[in-house]
Amino acid sequence: MSEVKLVKDIMLGAFEFPHIPYWFSIEQSIKVVKASFIQTQKYSEPLAMLVFDEKYNLLGIVTIKDILKGLEPELLKTAFKIQDEKTTNLSICWNSLFKQESKKLLQKPVSDIMRATKNFVEPNDPVEKAAFIMIYYNLPLLPVIEENKKFVGIVRMIEVFDAISEEIIKE
Repeated sequence: MSEVKLVKDIMLGAFEFPHIPYWFSIEQSIKVVKASFIQTQKYSEPLAMLVFDEKYNLLGIVTIKDILKGLEPELLKTAFKIQDEKTTNLSICWNSLFKQESKKLLQKPVSDIMRATKNFVEPNDPVEKAAFIMIYYNLPLLPVIEENKKFVGIVRMIEVFDAISEEIIKE
C-alpha cells in the first residue's frame, strides 16, 4: 500500500510565489507579471500573484485573466453578444477592445479585480482534498494555512496533478 501524499509534500512556501499588496495598481501588477514570469521565462501555470494586506494577511489571488478582464470590462459582454448573434466576422467587435479606455483603467487598484480567497487546505491534508477543492471551485491556486490561520504556502494544480497522476500510474 502506498503512502498518502500530503499538501505539505507538494506546496510552495508562502513567499516562493510572486506577491503584491492590495493597493498596487493594475499597471504595477502587470509589471510584476512581466518581471516574474515573462522576462524570466518562468511560465508556470497559472500566471498569478498573491495579494496581501499591510500585515501580510493573504487577501486574494489575481491572475493574468483577471488583469485582462479588469482592463476591458466589456470583454465578456462582447463575447456573449457575439455568441448570441452568431456573427461570423468577429474582428469587427474584437478590434474595438483594449483601446484608449483601457489605459484609464491601469490605475485601478488590484483589489478591485482580485479573487478573494475563500477556500484553503492545511499542510497535513491529503493532496486529494486539494484536488477536489481546486476542481470544484475552479481555482488555479489553493492557499495553505495552519490551524492558527497563518498562511504558509500555496498549492498549484500542476503539483496536484503530478502527485495524483504519479500515484495512479504507479499502481
